[in-house]
Amino acid sequence: MQTEQAGIFVGGGGEDQRAPQILRLDYGNRHGLIAGATGTGKTITMQILAEEFSNAGVPVFLTDIKGDCGGMALPGTPRGGLERRAEAIGLEGYGYRESPVIFWDFFGEHGHPVRATMAEVGPLLLSRMLDLTEAQEGVINVAFRISDDEGLPILDLKDLRAMLAFLGENQREISQSYGNVTTASIGAIQRKLLVLENQGAAHFFSEPALDLRDFMRVAPDGRGFVSMLHAERLMRTPRLYATFLLWLLSQLFEELPEVGNPDKPVLVFFFDEAHLLFNGAPRALVEKVERVARLIRSKGVGVYFITQNPDDVPESVLGQLGNRVQHALRAFTARDQQALRRAAQTYRPNPRFDIADAIRDVGVGEAVTSFLEDRGNPGMAERTLIRPPSSAMGPIEGGARQMLMLRSPVAGRYEQMVDSDSAHEMLARRAEAAAREAEAALQATEAEKQREFTAARRYEPPARGGARSSPPRTPARRGDSAVDAFTKSMARQLGTRTGQALVRGVLGGLLKGR
Repeated sequence: MQTEQAGIFVGGGGEDQRAPQILRLDYGNRHGLIAGATGTGKTITMQILAEEFSNAGVPVFLTDIKGDCGGMALPGTPRGGLERRAEAIGLEGYGYRESPVIFWDFFGEHGHPVRATMAEVGPLLLSRMLDLTEAQEGVINVAFRISDDEGLPILDLKDLRAMLAFLGENQREISQSYGNVTTASIGAIQRKLLVLENQGAAHFFSEPALDLRDFMRVAPDGRGFVSMLHAERLMRTPRLYATFLLWLLSQLFEELPEVGNPDKPVLVFFFDEAHLLFNGAPRALVEKVERVARLIRSKGVGVYFITQNPDDVPESVLGQLGNRVQHALRAFTARDQQALRRAAQTYRPNPRFDIADAIRDVGVGEAVTSFLEDRGNPGMAERTLIRPPSSAMGPIEGGARQMLMLRSPVAGRYEQMVDSDSAHEMLARRAEAAAREAEAALQATEAEKQREFTAARRYEPPARGGARSSPPRTPARRGDSAVDAFTKSMARQLGTRTGQALVRGVLGGLLKGR
């Protein structure tokens, strides 16, 4: 429901009729936080905000961690408890209505596939995804640099594997120009790529790549589409999940134009299980997240982190989150109590109650809230009953999901994977050309040996007492290079198919530039 103040009605005060809590649309791109222990209502709060941003014409992207948000695509079922809650908080005109939803899935099982190329993800995020050491990250950077210099696009996993094999075959020459490249680092990266592939990353690193404009669609009735990423399986590989979402934020930051302070966001991004982004992250990556969070709001994008405890988010990022909904935190241990006090200190005090006590005591569907007011100042903390959703709560049946996918505005655009001509194919052609050259050199050597043998058989010794002459020699070619001489030397020794295969592997890099 959009109020007269051009904002989202989040909740109210119940019996004592405290002031309604409004998230102003013109501050919707100032980011936000939804926190609380498991089972306190974080997911429903995310659903409510997504519904209302959509109703205001703002496209939404959210992650469905447990597979229980799909019901947003269906109207809610009348329930007395929901209607009593709406009446208690003064929510007028409450009814049941579905939201326009586009389903996505990293693996293409429960939604349209989401894909990106290796080149788009880049070496920094890829190194984070693979948990590489500094030396191994250096090798990845060399591979991408040579990809750019040599015109060898790295689009998918097999392209990166081919580039790493190329580095190994030409290790000495590459180390002289780009820095040290060791066989041990290449082998370690190849093993980690195999693990990544076993986790299903081949579905993501491919084409056609995602067009971010498909996340920013508006329905014919003026409501923003809710792009819902089914992440139940993706969550089994949390590093892959976090890296994908950070890549998505980075792409939005790079591609969207500056809009300043719009009347409403151009896109709202809900990042569930946000702690996964920061667990074990190097300082450079945290700085990148902080920079994106600080600057992307000028592109009109609001980012809302959903996590259990505000401590899960670094202070440098937490300070950027102006709109807050804090569900209950449990304080069973001394550490929990410290976290509770720190969470309370981030709110503007309210003389009517102790914020730490309120955060500990609020029930399910209730929260301590604070939203930005005039001039972007934080509002006073309020104990708030969260409004009920209009769409259905819980998962959606598979048949209904498939029907919605068939009617989706992006149906048929991403389902068929494309394998473009890239580094793997280009290097394979170079290897084949090198193999043909090596085989031709081998055949030339065999022919030369045959000519020498024939000439020796034709030689007749002179009469008794005559001077013995030497058999004719085949003159050396002045144009033979060191590579040619090495090729022929190897070819004389390797006459079998196994030898020829070895020539193709060893000489592929040396012969490519001839």
